Amino acid sequence: MVTETIPEDARWRSVGLETLSARATTGALCALGLDPARFEICVLGCDDTRMTKLNAAFRGKPHPTNVLSWPSGHPETRAGGETGETPTALGDIAIAYDTCAREAAQNGTAIADHVTHLIVHGTLHLLGYDHINDTDAATMEALEIKILGKLGISNPYEG
Repeated sequence: MVTETIPEDARWRSVGLETLSARATTGALCALGLDPARFEICVLGCDDTRMTKLNAAFRGKPHPTNVLSWPSGHPETRAGGETGETPTALGDIAIAYDTCAREAAQNGTAIADHVTHLIVHGTLHLLGYDHINDTDAATMEALEIKILGKLGISNPYEG
């Protein structure tokens, strides 16, 4: 797995974003039967100001959000069809420190666990999963719970 992590906001270093990113992306890919060595993902650790700009530019929503993802357009990865000599670029994920820290505190969750969950969530989006309708949302949530459980993290939807 090639996971490039860009901690644009220095606060991400104290959380260990690089380690959390590698753990979450690898965990998600392995749980889906994909070889992590065959893929690359870039994770940007930013603040709410940067996330607001990204969310406005790409989704037309001028406010921060916790995580955004931009799939590279390789739908064959969802079915496990990785090919080629070089790793397939799955896409990019951005995660906002301020929003993540606030949500973790509000939910009484360790920030490392919350960040891991959000990166798993973003990775699933890169693989073609979504939560636009109730059926897709249930599928994606079940996958997240399964992946996080394998990583030793409790179900984030309970409580």
